[in-house]
Amino acid sequence: MAQSTGLTSDMPSHFEYGHVPSRDEPGQAPFNLDAECAVLGACMHHSDVIDTVRPILGDNAFYRAAHETIWRAMLAQHREGKPTDPIVLTELLEQQGDLKRVGGAPYLHQLASALYDIGSAEHHAEIIRTKANLRRLLASAVRTVQRVQEPGADPEAIRSEVEAEMRAERERALASGQGRLNRFAKDGWSFVKETGADAEPLWGTREKTVWAPGESLMIVGAPGVGKTTLAHQVVFARLGLQETVLEMPVARSRRVLYLAMDRPRQIARAMDRRVFHTDEKILRERLVVWEGPLPATLDKEPDLLADLAAAHRADTIVIDSLKDAVSTMVDDSLAVAFHNARMRALRGGVEIMELHHQRKATADAPRGQRPSLDQVYGSAWITAGAGSVLFISGRAGDPAVTLHHLKTPTGEIGPLDVTHDHVRGTTTVDPTKDPAVLLRNAPGGLTARDLAAVLVGGEPERADVEKARRHLARLVDSGLATKADGIAGGAGGGQQTRYYASARHLTAVG
Repeated sequence: MAQSTGLTSDMPSHFEYGHVPSRDEPGQAPFNLDAECAVLGACMHHSDVIDTVRPILGDNAFYRAAHETIWRAMLAQHREGKPTDPIVLTELLEQQGDLKRVGGAPYLHQLASALYDIGSAEHHAEIIRTKANLRRLLASAVRTVQRVQEPGADPEAIRSEVEAEMRAERERALASGQGRLNRFAKDGWSFVKETGADAEPLWGTREKTVWAPGESLMIVGAPGVGKTTLAHQVVFARLGLQETVLEMPVARSRRVLYLAMDRPRQIARAMDRRVFHTDEKILRERLVVWEGPLPATLDKEPDLLADLAAAHRADTIVIDSLKDAVSTMVDDSLAVAFHNARMRALRGGVEIMELHHQRKATADAPRGQRPSLDQVYGSAWITAGAGSVLFISGRAGDPAVTLHHLKTPTGEIGPLDVTHDHVRGTTTVDPTKDPAVLLRNAPGGLTARDLAAVLVGGEPERADVEKARRHLARLVDSGLATKADGIAGGAGGGQQTRYYASARHLTAVG
């Protein structure tokens, strides 16, 4: 909660009387002294905050003249690489003859003593900038009224002057280094080379990425198919308590915030299967669990997800589950609002995993049937904004389920037949569906269609054959397989391209 400014009537102010409000009141010019004090205090404690808020504030943003003087003194200090604490500022302002006018050393120390969160300085600066813009518009409006009331006023001349002022105001906003329209813009080279598009996956490999940095991972399935079991293994791997999940590497996280909104006691029981006494230190320091509903739904407060991560110093957030984070999942506009919340957190360097449900009408689909994105519950915009979507198909409580990768950052995994150990909370891949194992056990080799038929458990579709072909091509690239090109069809028919386990592969596993 914001602290009161604690300003007294003898402090420098635009007001001539004892009542000094901290923010604008009806009939007054817009301002917010609490926000101004918060920004100045944050900059006194951490001079690097100046670089963050300066582009937002622009010129002449402070309402209180004393605050503008203090701000300019801090800018002068910061440009020279000098400290910006109240002791140093007192000396500088005294040399300039401005110390008494800004309220003296006690006022500077009072500004520095306010207990504001440093991470909120950017938001406070936006408040100051907004109030300054409103004051500028108000001043323009007052000038327009005065010109209209002058004898012999020319409507066309006044209209031209107003339009010129509005153009200048718009250009001023666009020129702001971190203005609303360009604060997150960057040049093309920086976007391509510095955004992290080539970073190592959070889960998986470069060729087969399950969870890419800067993109959310969504795990979907009916109740009881093991979404939570799989998610917990990824969380514990992010904490460094295991190296891989489904035989794929998982990158370490600094701190995980788990939003246990859906049946937190059940989530605790599920986690307990994987927790040992030796894990206490890591879980106390690097895992934070939020129990129950959030203070507001993410569609109503798009900044809440990013704020939660900042408050708990987390670089990873697990949402369990999406239905508890949004007012309704079927409304397109609310789905877009949730995606905005998701993107604001991702933009701040927070990685997101989301647990979600499938449509009830599709829960009893045949086991071998490949699911699709339209089987995910809610608006299509929910999955449209996700970076990766894993779909677990199977029956509730069944230890053997199938994992489908419906949306892939790079490459693709599966379909994988996996087995949950509900006692230990682990999940393992069925080796009989591993393309490398299947190829090794086929002395006569396999075609892409042969492999696809085994993987899908029936007659494969064209997409299944292409996926199998990519599996086999990766085995060739890794030296585990050789390829015998086929012959085009004709009067005598054709011959499909066939793949064989390489001598290296056979020797390695023999």
